Amino acid sequence: MGTALRRVLFVIVIVSTWEIISKSNLFPTFMFPPLLIPNDPGGVTVLSTFVNGLISGQILEATGVTLSRLLVGFAIAVVLGLTFGFLISRYKWVDDTLGFFVTALQSIPSIVWFPLAIVWFGLGNISILFIVAIGATWTMTVNSSTGFKNVPSLYLNAARTLGSSGFHLARTVILPASVPHLISGLRVAWAFAWRAIMAGELLGGSGGLGYLLDMGRSLQSMDLVLSIMIVIGIIGTIMDNQVFRRMERSVARKWGMGA
Repeated sequence: MGTALRRVLFVIVIVSTWEIISKSNLFPTFMFPPLLIPNDPGGVTVLSTFVNGLISGQILEATGVTLSRLLVGFAIAVVLGLTFGFLISRYKWVDDTLGFFVTALQSIPSIVWFPLAIVWFGLGNISILFIVAIGATWTMTVNSSTGFKNVPSLYLNAARTLGSSGFHLARTVILPASVPHLISGLRVAWAFAWRAIMAGELLGGSGGLGYLLDMGRSLQSMDLVLSIMIVIGIIGTIMDNQVFRRMERSVARKWGMGA
């Protein structure tokens, strides 16, 4: 049995179980809204809400808003993380100061920064970008600094013997040799950024998936809430399996670390 078939069957089992629970009346309807056309003519199904949202463009538009914010915040986090990571790996005094500070900041959930973001930037895109960036920066910093520190000294000595130094050494030796760690850092940082933007949009965003989630909560429209959760899960799965895992496998093959 192929992987795709197993996944399809697993989804079918989940959907069937969900439908049985919804028809058993063991739980309130708002907790498990029917997946099929319900007996109540005023009810709206999760799947029809999901499909109608795609057709009308509401979900697609919200997804575009969220992804645009996410990409900007993630790009900022990557640039800052690479810069901080390089400085931490290059200078002992930076490692003893900023490196220690980053380790402490990494343990703070990004959503904890939201009150400060509101005070500093007000409710809006800037606050959300701040939450996304700060949610991913520290993870990217830790992974990149680890990768830079683990560059074999043989590579560095050979490059320096040939006259490489400074930016040229970082670009041609340190950065390429750190790629496996950097890819892992990107994958984890993306996951943190994805969670951060959902939290940020739930609390103060407009027009994104988090906004639709909050609207569904306010209207007690669990079919809308669950539809957005499906979208979030689909995007997360696509990014993890089709982007970052492929990058990791490609790097592993190139570096001789995988089949």
